[in-house]
Amino acid sequence: MTDLTDQVAIVTGASRGIGRAIALLLALQGAKVVAVARTAEELEELNAKTQGLAIPADVADEADAQHIVNETLSRYGRLDMLICNAGVGSFGLLEHFEAAEWDQMFAVNVKGTFLLCKAVVPHFKAQGRGHIVGIASDVSRRTFEHGTAYGATKYAQDALLGSLRKEVRPHGIKVSTIYPGMVDTYFNDSKPGSAAAEKTHLRPSDVAQAVRYVLEAPAHVVVDELMLHPVSQEW
Repeated sequence: MTDLTDQVAIVTGASRGIGRAIALLLALQGAKVVAVARTAEELEELNAKTQGLAIPADVADEADAQHIVNETLSRYGRLDMLICNAGVGSFGLLEHFEAAEWDQMFAVNVKGTFLLCKAVVPHFKAQGRGHIVGIASDVSRRTFEHGTAYGATKYAQDALLGSLRKEVRPHGIKVSTIYPGMVDTYFNDSKPGSAAAEKTHLRPSDVAQAVRYVLEAPAHVVVDELMLHPVSQEW
């Protein structure tokens, strides 16, 4: 089993929901967490608990993506893990979507993953190891009504990670994709904690435990893909 103590992990979308749960759990395992999100105030509150590094940034901005990696290496002198969790989503009939909404979803969900991976891969190649974990969605593997835009971003993100996995495996780099089903979070402006969601949805901590499982796999093992659903959700 891989010991996460003192390993350095960048976690995007860390201020709330799944990202926050991942950051807290990794810190609990002894990792040094670099928490990334757009909201500085929420990041600082999280950083008080993780005692790591908080970087307010836009993952869809190339300069910000490189800044995140540079700041991490400057602070810790190493980088071991990238957790691409930042994501946005909205739903509705295709003809009702504005082009700006479409662009924003692709910018965060796909371009953000691309830019952070692009920034870390050269470093991982140079050291001959590293682990990228992408938090995708079960809709990376299915379609549904009102999901034309969001589903398209998740199919694209899944393809990106799958192709990257083949590119970097010969260099000792692992790429894992996690596909959660329904999760009780702030996603799509919802408010977590309702009685109904508690009975029917995953918790952010469930996804965080999946990330921990993937990262703690022995050095010779890579969990390529991991899908998880609440028992109540049909698949």
